[in-house]
This record gives sequence, structure tokens and C-alpha cells, in this order.
Amino acid sequence: MVDIASRVWNHKWKIDPIVRSLIDTDFYKLLMCQSIFRNKPDTQVTFSLINRSKHVPLAKLIDEGELREQLDHVRSLSLSRGESTWLRGNTFYGKRQMFRPDFMEWFEGLRLPPYHLERKGDQYELTFEGKWHEVMLWEIPALAILMELRGRAVLDTMGKFELQVLYARAMTRVWEKIETLRDIPDLSIADFGTRRRHSFLWQDWCVQAMSEGLGKAFTGTSNCKIAMSREVEAIGTNAHELPMVYAALAPDDAALAKAPYDVLQDWHDEHEGNLRIILPDTYGTKGFLENAPDWLAGWTGIRVDSGDPATAANIAIDWWKSRGEDPAQKRVIFSDGLDVEKVKALHGEFAGKVNVSFGWGTLLTNDFRKLVPNDALAPFSLVCKAVSANGNPTVKLSDNPKKAMGPTDEIARYKRVFDVGDQVAHDVVV
Repeated sequence: MVDIASRVWNHKWKIDPIVRSLIDTDFYKLLMCQSIFRNKPDTQVTFSLINRSKHVPLAKLIDEGELREQLDHVRSLSLSRGESTWLRGNTFYGKRQMFRPDFMEWFEGLRLPPYHLERKGDQYELTFEGKWHEVMLWEIPALAILMELRGRAVLDTMGKFELQVLYARAMTRVWEKIETLRDIPDLSIADFGTRRRHSFLWQDWCVQAMSEGLGKAFTGTSNCKIAMSREVEAIGTNAHELPMVYAALAPDDAALAKAPYDVLQDWHDEHEGNLRIILPDTYGTKGFLENAPDWLAGWTGIRVDSGDPATAANIAIDWWKSRGEDPAQKRVIFSDGLDVEKVKALHGEFAGKVNVSFGWGTLLTNDFRKLVPNDALAPFSLVCKAVSANGNPTVKLSDNPKKAMGPTDEIARYKRVFDVGDQVAHDVVV
């Protein structure tokens, strides 16, 4: 097991690039990438970094030269033979050859496209433009780099023993959470913490701790690199990115209203079983389900990622009942701002009503809250989103208006088209 504190102290990170591989990314990015490669190969998309936590001045904390060095390193990466063999030959979600030969041939020759970086006051403007299936693979590395560089800026001021104590306390915190989770019967929980992790080494440690501490209750990790090296399941399905871009490509309001279902029709044609998970909140969960075609009710489950999680789960349960489906045979994956107490509460409320699963993210892989002065390692809300497609702006409404994004006039249009009424705002934890 790596002594993380000594690694930090002894070489000041020089032998630890933040992103080590093109598969040091979330599994759902690769699944979506293959779908886009097949269905929308000529779509031009722009991704942009968005720091929701304006109180964290990234451009003051992170040296621009060091940031460029890490981004340039990612552009030098390509799949290794072992990584290619794993993707081509491994079984994912019970399916052999999940990734088709034409996609793999393209992926094996890929180098990520250029980036644009500019300082704007106390923040960085970081954008990626190009073919959708290429630039989308920047999202996770970009977030991981910014999060870890911010952490390194804090850790670099600490002494050797101070680092040892810091990591001992953080490890104790994670293990105490794991011990609490052990008391939950029939728990199903996975690591979803790549994008806002403290570091690669720390995420890897957390996965090992979860695997040992929870046994079969730990179902895997979203991180492909760690899944491969630690021989655990790679977990993930799809994300808001798909309906956001499909919607931006819609030529009129009628096509816009249909776009989120077009996304899932393409997905339905490619995947089955536990990969048929609906993410319904991009333009409001209630309206999405009310207007959904009947075939979607036959899908395996939904993922809850914004708003009040219990409310969203109950909306899904009522919808399944209204479509003649048995909710007890369906899966609800909770994945927004989770920590142990929320996991316990949601499991207690919904176990037996549905099959309950959890995707545990930032507060697994980056919970250093109050462990250093001024809470300088507290996690914060940083995202990298598709902001335009073929020159048209993208929009996300969410079940939480504080997560909405897009031009004001387009947000108003989308609310009208998707009949989104008053929404309840919730604090964005991470």
C-alpha cells in the first residue's frame, strides 16, 4: 500500500502526474463516447470549466505554468496495450466486447485535442472545442487536475509529520464511515468520486478501503484505471451531457421536447439490463416521466442526481405504478451529494420499495473538511460542461434551480417547452 504522505513529501509530486492514463476517467464517459461516435460523429461541441464556488480563487491558488504542464501531459497520453486489451476483452455489466472494434480502433489512435486556457481575474477560463466524441474526454481529466492542483497548493506548505497526521486523520474518517455503512443490510454502493477527488492516490486508497471494509456491498468504481488495476467492477451508465447536446441540436420547440427521448432511444438500441438507467432530471424529473413513452417504463431504473432525492424517488415509484410496472423490481441509484447519514436515511426509507443503490462521490474521495487551518482543503463545486453544440447554446434545468445553466432566455424557453413550474432550491454541496 502506498504511503501517500511520504510520497507527497519526498518528491513534491514530480513522479505523480495527476492523470496517468486516458482510462483514468469515469466509465460512463467511455460508454457515452462510443454512442456519440456512432450516432453524432460530426457534432461540434464546446466544453467549459464552471466554478460554482466563486469563493475559491483557482487562479490565485494554482500556478498557470503548472496547470499547463498537467494539461499538456494529458495530451501526450494514449492507450497502452494492456488498457486496450482490458477494454476489448473484459466483461462489463455481463456483456463481452462492450466496446466495438471500430470504436476501439479509433480510441487506440486518439490524442486529446488542444485546449484554451486564459486567466480571468481570480478564476481560469478553460475551454475545449472540437468533435463531440473527442472533446468530451477532456471533462474528467480537467476536473481532476484542477481539484488536485488546488490540494497540492495547500499540502506544499505542510511539513512531513503534519502530512502524516493529516492523512492518518483522513483515513480514519473514511474507515469510520465504512464501519457505519457496514450496519446497513443489503447495501449496494459504488465509488463515483473521480471528477472531484483529492488525488488519484487517495481515490485508489478509498477504493481499496471500501473493497476490504464492505465486501460484496461495495459494487465497484466509476474509475476505469482503478477498476482495471484493483480488479473491481467498472460502474456507470450515462450523464446529462447527452440530452443537453441533443436538445441544443433541435431545430424547433417540437424537436426540443422530443430530444431527451431520442437520446434514450439511441441508448436503448445499444444497451440492455443494468445499463438501461434513466437520468430524468436534466429538464425536470416530473415532466420528463409524465411525457415519457411507454417503452421507457420497462427500463431497469433511474438515477437521482438533483433536488430532494426522496421526492424524486417517490415520483419515479408513482410513475412506474401508473405504467403497470412493479417498483420493487426497479432500481433507484442515488448519486447527489451523498455522505453516510444521507445514505442511511435514504436506504431506510426506500429499501423494500425499490432496489436501492448509491453512487458515492466527492464526500468519499475528497472529504478533508476541517482537517487543515481555514478549511483550505474543503471540497468545492467545480464542473466542466458542454456549453454549445454546432454553435447553439446548451441548457440544463435540473431539479435544483441552483444547478441550472445556460443563457437566461434559453432557460426560460426550455422551462416553457418542458413545462417546468416552480422549483425548490437546495444548497449545492459539491
